[in-house]
Amino acid sequence: MVVLMRPGSRKSSVAKVLSVLSARGLQGRILAVDPRVSVGVTEQLDSTVSAEVANEIRALGGVEEVESFDSSYKLSDRGFHPDRTAVKVGKVRVGDGSPTIIAGPCAVENRDTLMRTAEAVKTAGADMLRGGAFKPRTSPYSFRGLGEKGLKLLRETSEAFDIPVVTEVLGTGDIRLVADYADVLQIGARNMQNFSLLEGVGEQDRPVLLKRGMSATVRELLLAAEYVLEGGNTQVMLCERGIRTFEQSTRYTLDINSVPLLRRLTHLPVFVDPSHSTGDRELVAPVALAGIAAGADGLIVEVHCEPDKALVDGNQSLRPGCFADLMKKVHKVSSAVGEGGDLTSRSTAVQSAGR
Repeated sequence: MVVLMRPGSRKSSVAKVLSVLSARGLQGRILAVDPRVSVGVTEQLDSTVSAEVANEIRALGGVEEVESFDSSYKLSDRGFHPDRTAVKVGKVRVGDGSPTIIAGPCAVENRDTLMRTAEAVKTAGADMLRGGAFKPRTSPYSFRGLGEKGLKLLRETSEAFDIPVVTEVLGTGDIRLVADYADVLQIGARNMQNFSLLEGVGEQDRPVLLKRGMSATVRELLLAAEYVLEGGNTQVMLCERGIRTFEQSTRYTLDINSVPLLRRLTHLPVFVDPSHSTGDRELVAPVALAGIAAGADGLIVEVHCEPDKALVDGNQSLRPGCFADLMKKVHKVSSAVGEGGDLTSRSTAVQSAGR
């Protein structure tokens, strides 16, 4: 159930709604305050009780509408939270209609490389810097990151160029450490269903970038996001980074269908990762532009000042000049397709909820 308040409703009106719900033994959650307040109830109600509660709330002042629906991922469902969420990362506002670009090396290798790459992507217009301090690798003998030393280098670089940093957290024991240095906590594809980790980042005050698992469905991605949201962290961003199919000519297959689908199903911002999905730097730019055209709120792109010497994923990392060229095209495509490709209305979202 979601209660939509009229624009400009008084706090006392919202308080009365919460009081009625509490008297019924239900927990009301404030889902949004801008441009208007909405209150949600996650508990499953039978039809009779739901109708009674809805009628009682409709009679209160300041209430515009009460809508009921059945959804397994209530907090991330756009029917439950009709107004799109904009996530704030420092001065950056993700999901406000203009594309947000996260760029940088796959892994933090050393200070010089990180600084040079950061300067290049910031100059080209990137909004955030990415870089892995902890790297999940298929082989334990591959470079697995610098750990806390890498985090310190990220923080130093962030302050030097006034740019927020995004980095991955691999385990529950590292959450607080990573949160002390990073502006955004990334949950990688391999950890999308690490439920203890999801619960842990749900208790943090840092935005979370949640990547879709390589064999996960869209519904499973949204349910993973539900773990973070249920923990109280409302600053969640989703990322389509390619899924495993029978195709072997690219690293993974970017599910372009998921971008407009997620825009319809959820209020959370949606990113596309053209680097991991293709595994080929020559394919990164066209796939990135396709993601923007499909309605993605942003991109996360791997960039390296010397990709041929990169310790991780150099073959899919753009050179700074290519990234600068991509940035120009991104804004042209974004302007051409309009605000985030958002072709769905609130009523459509509500009707399609309950998957």
